[in-house]
Amino acid sequence: MKTLKYLLLIGFFSLLSCHKTTKKEPVKIKKETKMELNKNAKKVRDYVKKNIVIAHRGSTYWTPEETATAYLWARNIGADYLEMDLQLTKDNQLVAFHDDNLTRTTNVETVFPERKNASIHDFTLSELRKLDVGSWFNKKNPDRAKKEFQNQKILTLKDIIKIAEGNRLVYNEKTQKFNYVKDEEDNGNRPGIYVETKHPKSNIEKYLAEELTNLGWNINTNPKNIPIQKNKVAIANTNARLILQSFSPQSIIQLDKYLPNIPKCFLLWKPDMKGDLKETYQKAIAFAIQNNVQIIGPSIAGEPNNYDELTDNWMIDLIHNNGLLIHPYTFDTNEQLKKYAKKVDGVFTNRADLALKFFNRIN
Repeated sequence: MKTLKYLLLIGFFSLLSCHKTTKKEPVKIKKETKMELNKNAKKVRDYVKKNIVIAHRGSTYWTPEETATAYLWARNIGADYLEMDLQLTKDNQLVAFHDDNLTRTTNVETVFPERKNASIHDFTLSELRKLDVGSWFNKKNPDRAKKEFQNQKILTLKDIIKIAEGNRLVYNEKTQKFNYVKDEEDNGNRPGIYVETKHPKSNIEKYLAEELTNLGWNINTNPKNIPIQKNKVAIANTNARLILQSFSPQSIIQLDKYLPNIPKCFLLWKPDMKGDLKETYQKAIAFAIQNNVQIIGPSIAGEPNNYDELTDNWMIDLIHNNGLLIHPYTFDTNEQLKKYAKKVDGVFTNRADLALKFFNRIN
C-alpha cells in the first residue's frame, strides 16, 4: 500500500511471534492519531463476529501445538478459529510452525544432527516431514501424554484448511503427504482460520494469497461454498472465514496488497513499544487504520505467560474509540477470562475449552 506524505518513521512492532522480537523495521506513521477506518474497511470489520474463541496453535495445553491432533480437538470442541503461525520452507511450501528453529518441538537433533541449529526455512517440506513434532509434548507433559501424539507431522496450510472443512488426515509415508478423508468424529463445526505471517522478507504474503485462492478461501476470488449445519460453528462459509495477523508492519502492508478486503489484526508486544506508552499505542492504531487493519491484538497480563499489560482499560477504550476491534492474547486461566473477556471482542486461547465454557457455549 502506498504511504502518505507527512509520515514519521518509527521502528517498533517488528516481531517474530507472541513473545519474541526480530530485527526492527522502519515503519511510517501518520502524525495525526485520531483517524477513522474508511467505509470499505468498516464493512470488512463488520464481517467479524464478537466474542469469538481463537484456538491458539490449536492448543498448546492439551496437545502438541500446530499438529493435526491440536486442530481436530479445537474444531470439534467448537472454537471459532484455528490459529496458526505460517512459515515458508526452502521449496516455498506454507507450513504451520511457531519457532524459526526446530529444536524445541521436533527431533531435528536426531534426524539432522549436523543441521540442528538451522532455520526452518533451510529445510524442504519433504525433509520436515521426516521429523516428529509430537513426542516432545509427552515428555514435557506426562500427565497429558497420549500415544497418538507420537510422530505427529508438520502440517501445511492446506492440511489445516481441510481439517476446518471437516476432514481428518491420513499420512502416506511413501509420498510424505496427507490424504484427506471424511472424519467419522466430525461433529459439524466449520471454523475459520486465523493466520499469522512471520517473515515478510520471504514474500510469504504472495504465496499465501495464491494458495488461499487455489483452495477457495480467498473471498476476493470465487470463494468456495462450504456446507454448514444449524447450531454449529459456521464461520468457514462466511466473509470472515479468514483473518490475517502479524507483528510485522511490513507484513501487514504486504497482506493488504495481496489480500485486500480480508480482516486483519496488528499484533502488539510491549518490549518493542519504545518511549511513552500512550503515544506509541496511538501510533500503532494510526498505522493500523492507515493500512486497512480492523483489529488490534495486544498481550494480557497474568500467569502462566506473565506478559506485559497491553489490555488495560484505557487501552481497550482507545482501540474501541477509534473504531477497531480487540483480540488479545493469550487466555489460559479463568481469572484472565473474568478480568478481560467481556471487555474485548475475541480471545486467543490455548484453552478453548475454558473460553467456550466462559461464554456458555460448552457443557
